[in-house]
Amino acid sequence: MKVGLILIGDELLSGLRQDKHVSHVRQLLNQRGLPLSWIRIVGDDWNLLTSTLRETLSSDDIVFSFGGIGATPDDLTRQAAAAASGHELTRHPEAVALIEQRFGAEAYPNRIRMAELPEGASLLPNPVNQIPGFRLQQHHFVPGFPDMAWPMIEWALDEYYRDQFDSAPILEKRWILREVKESELIPMMELLLQTFPAVRLSSLPSTRERNKIDFGLKGKAEALQPACDWLEKKLSTQNILFTPAPLRPAPSTQTEQTLTKL
Repeated sequence: MKVGLILIGDELLSGLRQDKHVSHVRQLLNQRGLPLSWIRIVGDDWNLLTSTLRETLSSDDIVFSFGGIGATPDDLTRQAAAAASGHELTRHPEAVALIEQRFGAEAYPNRIRMAELPEGASLLPNPVNQIPGFRLQQHHFVPGFPDMAWPMIEWALDEYYRDQFDSAPILEKRWILREVKESELIPMMELLLQTFPAVRLSSLPSTRERNKIDFGLKGKAEALQPACDWLEKKLSTQNILFTPAPLRPAPSTQTEQTLTKL
């Protein structure tokens, strides 16, 4: 199952605010054996936000969306989620109760707007100020503030997706290949991925040393070992010089690739 992140706000695109979510959420996912598959950054643009959510809601992906669920005019996420899913925007009774409990009479007329959610949405508890986020299908909408968003995401992962957790570590094996052009390896790379679909590969040509490639395979042990054996046999058959590095846990921050762009 794929996991994606949507980061919402003009301030992220302008550089006024720097993202803090990606590295922390990647860590939360890695602890549970869930890979991060994609990230999108979307400004406060109604058409773009709605089309993005319409596309992601039509998938089976688990999605965490950050920002835009407040009550100010630039907060469009609640309304866009309703439009993209084809649901009416209605006041969620539990959200109304939480906001009234938090603000009393000052909940009206404006703060109560944060209780207006797509019909059928369920709440995500906010341990900081009790103003909830919401869940719609497998999308989870949380505030942009890290101190609120991160525990809400962790709660959602443990509440809804525990059966998806995988404790088996992702391992990585790397080789230094010499005296070979990357383009000459493409047919072998394609065949490797067809033969071992549970393995990812990366190919990183050196910019300083001609015809030197840092080549790697990544996957779980039961899938990775036969792929490594297959690769070394192919390299030997083609008389390609290679130096293997020890097997190691895959770095959590490494970008996964299937084929390096030429």
